[in-house]
Amino acid sequence: MFDFDIQWVLVAMPLAFALGWLASRFDLRQVKREARDAPRAYFKGLNLLLNEQQDKAIDAFIEAVQNDPDTAELHFALGNLFRRRGEFERAIRVHEHLLKRGDLKPTERDRAQHALAQDFMKAGLFDRAETAYLALEGTAFAGEARLALLSLYERSRDWAQALAMAQKLETAGAGSFAARLAHYECERALEADALGQHADAEAALARARTAAPAAPRPLLLSGQRQLAAGDAAAALASWDELRERHPLAFLLVAEAYARTALQAGRGPQARASLQSLLQTLPATPLLRALQVLDEGDAAGEGPSAQDSSSSLPLLREQLRQHPSLSTAQLLLAHDPGQWGDEGLLALRQAVARAALPLQRYRCAACGFEAQHYFWQCPGCLAWDSYPPQTIEVL
Repeated sequence: MFDFDIQWVLVAMPLAFALGWLASRFDLRQVKREARDAPRAYFKGLNLLLNEQQDKAIDAFIEAVQNDPDTAELHFALGNLFRRRGEFERAIRVHEHLLKRGDLKPTERDRAQHALAQDFMKAGLFDRAETAYLALEGTAFAGEARLALLSLYERSRDWAQALAMAQKLETAGAGSFAARLAHYECERALEADALGQHADAEAALARARTAAPAAPRPLLLSGQRQLAAGDAAAALASWDELRERHPLAFLLVAEAYARTALQAGRGPQARASLQSLLQTLPATPLLRALQVLDEGDAAGEGPSAQDSSSSLPLLREQLRQHPSLSTAQLLLAHDPGQWGDEGLLALRQAVARAALPLQRYRCAACGFEAQHYFWQCPGCLAWDSYPPQTIEVL
């Protein structure tokens, strides 16, 4: 029978206690040291990042991740740095590694998914970016993902998908997308016309006007389509509405409006409309349109061939009040004998005004421009950085 000696118990118990105490102290020191080293490496990387030393910052964050591979925040910092530097493959690897971790919290998993989608987008991997963003539906990043998907669909000219996404964003209360919806429908109309699907194009334009009744593009495009179909009167009607509702947008088709009016025998009406608009909106495209009417009359295309230079007084007045090179170019197209002293003076003033911004000195170091020559640049304080010639001859 085994003889139990109480003396051994009395010796073993203090010994076990001492060993346990030493082990706990060793583990505690190690934990404290690791906890101290990880923030130190993290703050070192942050300091380098603030000093715009990205290469060294990345090395510091890699060291921090190696010391504490379970810290998700360090992975996010490292992945974002890689993306900012254009190292998209490394950023993708970091964020994919995060997503593979089983201990990641749902909020951090969604954040990693969003970061991965951004990596794909920046890398130009649009198919994978679309899949990654779609996976964020129902998360806290759903709104940002939808906006990113809208941008992606616009970039890839997938107007049907862009239309659906804009409608979803509007329904979710992300704001009004009426103007964008109108543009998408106009783009679909252009694509349908290119394929010979004119009925579909007409329907798309109708939807565009319904989505954004105040948008100018559907009116402008309607006039262009009607003109292409040979219906000059309908085109003029669409552009007249555009002129009344969106004068600035009308400038884009002012010359086409004048030519169409000549074709339809409505030159005098078009001239009156253009001259009326010119009183409130002095713009060179309107002067060009009036010149088109003058040229058409001179060629016998209009009923008032004797007034072939009727826009010349308006041109001189416009050049005097709003001097510009574009308007001066229109005056130069006329016979110099028709300019008159007033026209010649206005022409000189326009050229002088247009040349003034070019009569400047530009610093070769920082690009700072000045009307006077400086031996030391006032912008970057560099010496002898100004070439002695003005930028108009550089």
